[in-house]
Amino acid sequence: MPHNKPDKGIERIDPQDRIVSPDVLEEEAVLDLNLRPATLDEFVGQDKIKENLKIFIRAARQRKEPLDHTLFCGPPGLGKTTLAHIISSELKVKLKTTSGPVLERPGDLAAILTNLSDMDILFVDEIHRLPRIVEEVLYPAMEDFQLDIIIGQGPNARTLKLNLPKFTLIGATTRTGLLTSPLRDRFGIIDRLTYYDPAQLCKIVLRSAGIMKVEIREDAAYEIARRSRGTPRIANRLLKRVRDFAQVLGDGTIDLAIAKKSLASLDVDEKGLDDMDRKLLLTIVEKFSGGPVGVETLAASLREDRETIEDVYEPFLMQEGLLERTPRGRLVTRNGYSHLGKDIPQGLF
Repeated sequence: MPHNKPDKGIERIDPQDRIVSPDVLEEEAVLDLNLRPATLDEFVGQDKIKENLKIFIRAARQRKEPLDHTLFCGPPGLGKTTLAHIISSELKVKLKTTSGPVLERPGDLAAILTNLSDMDILFVDEIHRLPRIVEEVLYPAMEDFQLDIIIGQGPNARTLKLNLPKFTLIGATTRTGLLTSPLRDRFGIIDRLTYYDPAQLCKIVLRSAGIMKVEIREDAAYEIARRSRGTPRIANRLLKRVRDFAQVLGDGTIDLAIAKKSLASLDVDEKGLDDMDRKLLLTIVEKFSGGPVGVETLAASLREDRETIEDVYEPFLMQEGLLERTPRGRLVTRNGYSHLGKDIPQGLF
């Protein structure tokens, strides 16, 4: 809608460029590979999922069969891709990686599947974005390891069944609700990754600092961890930025003082909120008396798209109990007022 677009001359920041964005940034992809754990024992957190995977992997190796098709669900940055690489390593098989939006035609998927070898793993990120026509080709491939190819057109068209190697499909999705039931039901293993607690993230920060050869105090690592929104990817990103401050403003060692100073300079507050998060809450408090306010009106006030507000900003604010979605609109909670240091208007709750 026109009123959701930013005014001419106003600079608009891509949500994915935020320091607290859980999406991987292009410039950090190589370093993320170096920080990625290589085994399930090195992987921190998601303990129940890890223990079950150890059993499933061991059973598959004993039977000399491919692992059952696996689906990892959950918010971005929690380790879905990392677990796919670990499974490949533990099974000692090759991993082929692609993503849902890339597979535009059935031929794209057919080209990948026919080039797999027995026991190989095909990892499809953002699998919920597979086009329906490609998804339907995937059904017989997952169930019977066969590919149905249509040769010719019109009355002369005929179907050719092509045998495929026995492979494992690992899918990753941040939007489980967008998966069709026929596709979801074909996965034998379905795991949902959850957010990490500060103690687990602290272990990840300390491990990453060791790999990066950065000296860091444990209390500083915990400070970074508790502002990382429960997400390892964000924790590693903040560690890299705090390292820059420690190198330029100090002697290279990250202590609690330099961690706090760095995070304040990055506009990441005690709960991990950034400037845009606080702006959204303050807009509701100051312009709309705490709410409720409709998302379209809020989008116009913030000069943001409705989808960006709903998918990027609001989930974490609701998870932290700072914002509430009601039938009448968005409402800042008591916790939200407290975090902003604002007095609660009389009779609001």
